[in-house]
Amino acid sequence: MATNTATTSRLYDLQAQGQSVWYDNIRRGLISSGELQQLIDDGVVGITSNPTIFEKAMVDSTDYDDELGTLAKQGYDARAVFETLSLSDIGKAADMLRGVYDRTDGLDGYVSIEVSPVLAHDTEATLTEARHLWSKLNRPNIMIKVPATPEGIPAIRTLISEGINVNVTMLFAIDNYREVADAYISGLEARAARGEALDRLASVASIFVSRIDTAVDAQLDQKIKATSDATEQEKLRAFQGKAAIANAKATYAVYQEIFGGERFSALRAKGAHPQRPLWASTSTKNPAFPDLLYVEALVGPDTVDTMPPATVTAFMDHGTAKPTLTEGLDEAPRTLEALGKVGIDIPAVMQKLQDDGVASFAKSFENMIGAIQKKLDAMR
Repeated sequence: MATNTATTSRLYDLQAQGQSVWYDNIRRGLISSGELQQLIDDGVVGITSNPTIFEKAMVDSTDYDDELGTLAKQGYDARAVFETLSLSDIGKAADMLRGVYDRTDGLDGYVSIEVSPVLAHDTEATLTEARHLWSKLNRPNIMIKVPATPEGIPAIRTLISEGINVNVTMLFAIDNYREVADAYISGLEARAARGEALDRLASVASIFVSRIDTAVDAQLDQKIKATSDATEQEKLRAFQGKAAIANAKATYAVYQEIFGGERFSALRAKGAHPQRPLWASTSTKNPAFPDLLYVEALVGPDTVDTMPPATVTAFMDHGTAKPTLTEGLDEAPRTLEALGKVGIDIPAVMQKLQDDGVASFAKSFENMIGAIQKKLDAMR
């Protein structure tokens, strides 16, 4: 990790543009080595986690073996072990970020932990686990990650109404984003109707970025190969690498519309904070694209960018923070419409990405539980 000081880190340039940088990774060694504290000093103001991150941390390292051995002797099963270890990491990270939370009056300093993805299509089970995680961690700077599935939306509304911070994940489609924003505002309205405080409740809507280009560009490649018309091929190539940024900008325009509107203004007057868009999956998947393509194209106020380690390192080395997010907001919907006209079914792409993402996280979770069980069995 780069060792920039707080006065020279480029991450502070993003803060100056109104964008917070969160770190999309957590593991025991990150906390114990001092690396997380260095990241905080360099301008990281939050952490996100997911089942794939925990799978890599717990299965592909020896960081947890000593504690695993102790828990094995105590008769813990794999799921209880995972909860014990993950809550320990999340809690320690949240304690380290508590100063950020206090300094920013609850804007940043959050650590996110995801409800088990195998519950993504079960509203009541999602609510039960979210409440359990919130209670066990017992810290104000925790966010519970809930997917934006049809079953997740009512859970988000209920959790917000109960005063539980929510990081809405697996968001791709703009219409789905509207549902999420409505769930957040409805939850706030329910609290306000009961006379309960709104000023320390926070939420982000995690809009995934690079995965969209991966999916759309694959379809464009197929269409390019299917035609011998050079003009048509060039037209199709011009759309490559454009869908993800257009979708994020079009979503941001909707964010401005909703949270700048009359309905939310009544809640803002009571201390409510807007549900900030969070750019997720901002690492570049296509090696032909610049490594900071998505980060640098989506810099703007009232947003969060959660970056994986390599992207944080790259930005600290050569990133540029310019107010790019608000450029071309009117053009973004037209780009998505034009993609539809060349045969890319954007709503279908977005739905498949959400379905595949939820399934992938569920698989990572089950793989991790199985691998932990094998370790426990071997230790016993």
